[in-house]
Amino acid sequence: MAISKITFEEDEAIKRMATTQEAPSRYKWDESLNGDGSMDNSLRLRANDGESDIALGDIANTVGNALAKLMMSKGEEDVFTPQNRDFVAKVARTVGERFQVNELGQAESSRLSETDLYRGIERVLIENNAHDVARSLVIDTARNVAQSNEKISVRLIRRNKQVVSWNENKIEIAIRKAFLSQQKDSALAVLVTQSVTGRVRDAGQAFIHIEEVQDIVQEELMKAGHYKVAEAYILYRSQRSLQRADELVTSESEAGPTDAKQQELLLITQPDGSSLFWNGEDLLERIKYASIDLDLTLSEEQIETELRRSLFSEMSAAELQATILLNAKALMERDADFARFAGRLLCTYIYEEVLDWDILRDGVGALKEAHARYLPEYLRHGVEIKRLSPDLLQYDTEKLGAALDPSADLEFDYLGIQTLYDRYLIVDRTNTGDEESRIETPQLFWMRVSMGLFHNEVDNKEERAVSLYNLYKNRRFCSSTPTLFNSGTPHSQLSSCYLYWVDDSIEGIMERGITENAYLSKWAGGLGGSWTSVRGMGGHIQGTNGKSQGVIPFLKLHNDLLVAVNQGGKRRGSGCAYLETWHNDIGEFLELRKNTGDDRRRTHDMNTANWVPDLFMKRMEAREDWTLFCSSDAPDLHETYGRDFEERYLVYEAKAERGEMSSEKVPAIDLWKRMLQMIFETGHPWITFKDACNVRSPQDHAGVIHSSNLCTEITLNTGRDETAVCNLGSVVLDNHLTESGELDLAKLRETIRIAVRALDNVIDINFYPTQPARNANLRHRPIGLGVMGLQNALYQKGVPFASEEAVEFNDEFMEAIAYFAYEASSDLAKEKGRYESYEGSKWDRGLLPPDTVDLLEQERGQAVDLPRDGRMDWEPIRQKIASQGMRNSNVLAIAPTATISNIMGTSPCIEPLYKNLYVKSNLSGDFIVLNRHLVNALKGRGLWNEDMMNKLKYLDGDLHDIAELPNELKQLYATAFDVDPMLMIAAAARRQKWIDQSQSVNLFLAKPDLKRLSHMYRAAWRSGLKTTYYLRTLGASNIEKATIALKKQGVELPEKEHTAEERLACSIEAMRNGEECEACQ
Repeated sequence: MAISKITFEEDEAIKRMATTQEAPSRYKWDESLNGDGSMDNSLRLRANDGESDIALGDIANTVGNALAKLMMSKGEEDVFTPQNRDFVAKVARTVGERFQVNELGQAESSRLSETDLYRGIERVLIENNAHDVARSLVIDTARNVAQSNEKISVRLIRRNKQVVSWNENKIEIAIRKAFLSQQKDSALAVLVTQSVTGRVRDAGQAFIHIEEVQDIVQEELMKAGHYKVAEAYILYRSQRSLQRADELVTSESEAGPTDAKQQELLLITQPDGSSLFWNGEDLLERIKYASIDLDLTLSEEQIETELRRSLFSEMSAAELQATILLNAKALMERDADFARFAGRLLCTYIYEEVLDWDILRDGVGALKEAHARYLPEYLRHGVEIKRLSPDLLQYDTEKLGAALDPSADLEFDYLGIQTLYDRYLIVDRTNTGDEESRIETPQLFWMRVSMGLFHNEVDNKEERAVSLYNLYKNRRFCSSTPTLFNSGTPHSQLSSCYLYWVDDSIEGIMERGITENAYLSKWAGGLGGSWTSVRGMGGHIQGTNGKSQGVIPFLKLHNDLLVAVNQGGKRRGSGCAYLETWHNDIGEFLELRKNTGDDRRRTHDMNTANWVPDLFMKRMEAREDWTLFCSSDAPDLHETYGRDFEERYLVYEAKAERGEMSSEKVPAIDLWKRMLQMIFETGHPWITFKDACNVRSPQDHAGVIHSSNLCTEITLNTGRDETAVCNLGSVVLDNHLTESGELDLAKLRETIRIAVRALDNVIDINFYPTQPARNANLRHRPIGLGVMGLQNALYQKGVPFASEEAVEFNDEFMEAIAYFAYEASSDLAKEKGRYESYEGSKWDRGLLPPDTVDLLEQERGQAVDLPRDGRMDWEPIRQKIASQGMRNSNVLAIAPTATISNIMGTSPCIEPLYKNLYVKSNLSGDFIVLNRHLVNALKGRGLWNEDMMNKLKYLDGDLHDIAELPNELKQLYATAFDVDPMLMIAAAARRQKWIDQSQSVNLFLAKPDLKRLSHMYRAAWRSGLKTTYYLRTLGASNIEKATIALKKQGVELPEKEHTAEERLACSIEAMRNGEECEACQ
């Protein structure tokens, strides 16, 4: 069978036949096998629509069709000749035999992909010197090429300006065709392709044009010595370029005066008062950009129709944009991918607002250049209007501009980007009139925050800023909200939390409790403080010989302060007051959040928390009495803990028994029940454990922890001249797993080392509103590295939250984070020096956080229910700390991350998912949140459709009553109220073992049960938890059921019955919010 080389024209003819499906199906090539079409049934073909057996007849038809198209492209009609049939049969049999003996490189599982099959056939054709037929096969199969496994962030810009994902397989096909055109072995194309992909990946570009890729292919072919192949590739490119030019001239000459599909023109009013006609051309480009790599349930035409709803002539440009975005937002409940679609749509408008860029004029391929070009202007203007710090001008903007990667914005969902736009991106309000505009895009925002945290670095500040920027843009780590607000600005108040202690004097109360807290709240600091030292009701006042009104009136003052002074003008002031359980005002303190009673003794806007000593828990469990004291009569009780506290407490009880001091005795179990009743009814006061916090503190030599903070994750010492400060940031856990679901330890270590350095820098850069805050932070240098994305990580691993395997994973990842974080702080100490109060600390004494579990057990005199073992070798870390010390007194704390997890597009901190479908409300509005992982799983099983979406909506995302869902999906996507609280407590205890501070641990309870509640909190105490946070109960749903409308559409919905417990829980939730419950109506 002699066939000459394929010409360019013949190549194009084969391509047209492949594209238009003009397969010569009249030829039955499988008959060439003379009925012998059997193969080993162990070989199966793996395709998108499932698996199937591979028959020799299928191989024969594939080879024969490639041959037929080749001959037809040359104008030959005599195709189905005996000679050709023999050739096809010979190749097919050889391919079958070679696959059966595993000589063509198939997987060990004997399951071939389509790519494996075609490459095997191509290999045999080449061995038979049929390069031309092999090339015809490559052209014919190119249209169905699969996405490559090589994942890189670069997007490819086609000649029609469409942006698509990088697909290494398509590059390889083009190179294979070039090798085959020169009668050469196409296997060499694999190495060339890998080199091309490596160059594209390492160039650091967000987008790359197809012409630039083809230039790289030519260079790599020549570098590898394939000069003839490179020459053929260049010639083919030239011929294709000429052909495209001819096609363009022809299409322009044949084009009619109007487009039949042209949409109605709308007259749009511009900001300057002028008008222009809008035809939606830019909308089409936005839709194409927003759809990149998304598996949407609507076509581009259907999406355009949806986005055009409610548009009308003579609307303003702002109304046009707002309406399109509202329409996009409405699509989010149809498919989880529409959350990203809507986010990208908003991004295009942000780019046009900030940059000298237009989606029609410039296209998405110019975004990187537009960002780099604007960076110096952005910095100059920001400093000029006093919104950016002049320190940022010292950077080399060329280096930073080269690192900016706008393609990272493709990962934002709508909630994240809208939150950034409304609250974080810097606004220029210096223009006259009401007009204001953002001066930064999301990627410039990340770069500004990074620059602000590293401008004090002596060496390599650009490289360090870029390293942090890369963590942000790749969603591996995020700093806390105050850092995001203020880094790189003239007022760099970057700290998240302040812990204060109020002494028992009018000066201390007004200065520390009111005035200083007003300054702290002004600059976006969350407040947590101890009021235990303030004497209770009836306490004697020496100066006036009067009696005290107790701590409650002062807490009311503090509550009103939080309302009056908001956080940086961007969110409401927040604070939490702590009171120790023996304080004689504890009864009124428990009721501060009630909606009934004397409103002058209520604090509706302030959080409260119990500071519970171990002795109370032991007395409660033993059903013994508990004695309440006025703190001015027993001031040292608040300054002691553990056995020392117990001894002093017993001394005061003995004095009270002798009548030497006033006291009140109550059954401990009764006080415990009141605590539980209030936390269930009002959500407050939270329950935190004084002794676990203090006994396990690394800083037990330098003072006492008097309270935790606003969110119960910070446990730092406070005193007369120290207001504790903590700087927070969180690792995004789900972005640190391998494809097999294992922890990527190397990646995790890299992230943590950069993050710890950035958090440590905050301490030196920070603006301190008060001197006590400055004192504490510079002496001890505490930071709080946390984690978010646990639920998403478990989805990726395929592990249900409510499982022992999940508990073990909590132990595993927290140990790894602790290991690398303590190592990073110790290495920083070697470079920059130890923190001032290091000497005498537990670190200095050779005690690491996991060692202190035994200390707690000894102090309590009873077992702490917690496994002590780990997976990593800690000896190298112990040796490092012994020789180098520590840069930071405290390193780890798991904060709630509610807002920054929205920005990162991950699940909040360490919590299970609240619901699979719910409405989330924040300062940016109301957002439908649909579980993306669940939707993808349903799509993979062919179960996602409008009927399923309506059922989820009707059932508030609950999967229990959806009969067609398999049990394994129901278990994996179980939500917060389906998880046994005891498992959540066990997981929290495993994490706490490794953490030197604490964690914001929310507990979820579906059914109101005081006994169950008591068991939960007692289990938390017994397992060594330091603090707990909110108790979450079933609440009213915000999602509109639209039951009647759905039934009219013929959607069969399962009946949703609410239990008596659910109705009671809903009524309690409604009472908390001062509204009527809607869930049961």
